[in-house]
Amino acid sequence: MDGQSQPLNPLIRDQVYRIGREGLSNALRHSGAAMVEVEINYGESDLRLAVRDTGCGIDEKVLQSGREGHWGLTGIRECAEKIGAQLKVRSRAGAGTELDLTIPGHIAFTRPPSGHTWRWLRWRLWRRSKTGARMEKGVGDVQPR
Repeated sequence: MDGQSQPLNPLIRDQVYRIGREGLSNALRHSGAAMVEVEINYGESDLRLAVRDTGCGIDEKVLQSGREGHWGLTGIRECAEKIGAQLKVRSRAGAGTELDLTIPGHIAFTRPPSGHTWRWLRWRLWRRSKTGARMEKGVGDVQPR
């Protein structure tokens, strides 16, 4: 793991986990590799996941369209697209495979609120604690007494 870990958006975290698990599973099941490597990089502007193996590589036809009846590469591509990530899969016969997933930071990371937003949120929470957080139907916030 490279970089300072940061909290991830829970939906993104789950999809990255699924993609990484499938990439690792494929490498262990199909590649016959002597080495499989998983790398997570928390960059300044993005999150990157890489799964590499030194195995037999993926047939060009399977690399392009996936294997019929298998979730594998097709599912990985669908997940990546769904979360706005960039996915690259590189493979050569006898030279292994690399799956490289990059997610922009504004999508991947949960950021603490800015100073102004944080003050506003703190005020709202304080105000709600004073009013008992009661809401009247169709009226909005209850005004402090």
